Amino acid sequence: MVGTDIAIDLGTSLLKIYAQGKGIVVKVPSAVAFDTIKEEVIAVGREAYQMVGRTSERVEIVRPLNNGVISNFSMAQHLITHFIKQVSGNRMFMPRVVVSVPCVITEVQKRAVVDAISATGVRKICLIEEPVAAAMGAGVDISAPHGTFVVDIGGGTTDMAVISLNGIAISDSIPIAGDAFNDAIIKYIRRKYGVAIGERTAEDAKIAIGCAYPKRVLETYTVKGIHTVKGLPQSLEVTSDELMEALIEPAMQIVRKVQATLDVTPPELLADILTDGMVLTGGSSNLWGLATLLSKKTRIPVRLNEHPEDCVAMGAGKALSFIDVMDNRGGGTLNPLFAQY
Repeated sequence: MVGTDIAIDLGTSLLKIYAQGKGIVVKVPSAVAFDTIKEEVIAVGREAYQMVGRTSERVEIVRPLNNGVISNFSMAQHLITHFIKQVSGNRMFMPRVVVSVPCVITEVQKRAVVDAISATGVRKICLIEEPVAAAMGAGVDISAPHGTFVVDIGGGTTDMAVISLNGIAISDSIPIAGDAFNDAIIKYIRRKYGVAIGERTAEDAKIAIGCAYPKRVLETYTVKGIHTVKGLPQSLEVTSDELMEALIEPAMQIVRKVQATLDVTPPELLADILTDGMVLTGGSSNLWGLATLLSKKTRIPVRLNEHPEDCVAMGAGKALSFIDVMDNRGGGTLNPLFAQY
């Protein structure tokens, strides 16, 4: 039986699956728990993520996607297969699939994505670049002869592109995003207080009081970790100003890459961007003050979607409707939008 077409956002931090006519039906951490002794998977998604920092030596938590591409093929295949089967239930499921990939990706990395998904028995796989999907999810008409600048800040990478006439005019990517923000917090607290904290603690602190621009009211958050010298558990209060001090360097790396991309944008497209502003998407764009920092440093208005973390998945879902158009016209008409496999 032919199944409902689906779209997949293979994020470094989150895996999202969009089912046609239903919206986003799966939204789980991209994590797999692996028993190294029995050599078998014991948990995936949210259950695996809850084990981070709490496992024994025999259990390894694997993040099969790194910087937006597959770094562990077998674990990625297991993760994708598990949730596609969850979407399909007990039915024979042979959907067509649209998958988002970073704009700077090699053919080998594309083939790894295609091979991991094709093992689930899909009929056709179409790859769409993340900035294009993000723009569509944010409500941008990408077919217009008008320049739109999209900056997608995810978990592993920040992808940016100037889009016009269904294609990308200028694009770039930097491996600085949500994971780099977490690492910056971990290193800052270790350096300043001599306390080692885990990835989940850093993530929680970032969400609670993290900022890339000064807050008017100082906020505090309690973190718990291990003192690196005494070897004893310790809790301490950190402030939003301290987290800004930790986060400002990776935030400025993103700003500098955005500025460099704008520097090589053709004047006509840049004029459109100066008028309309840039579109900010991706889960890490929710970091407080990041949109303000980008706007101040580039002198360009910034539009932040209400649910920026869902833009890529929603845009890939919207792109499902173009598959029939491509099939009817022989696939050539919309090649700038899709790569078919």
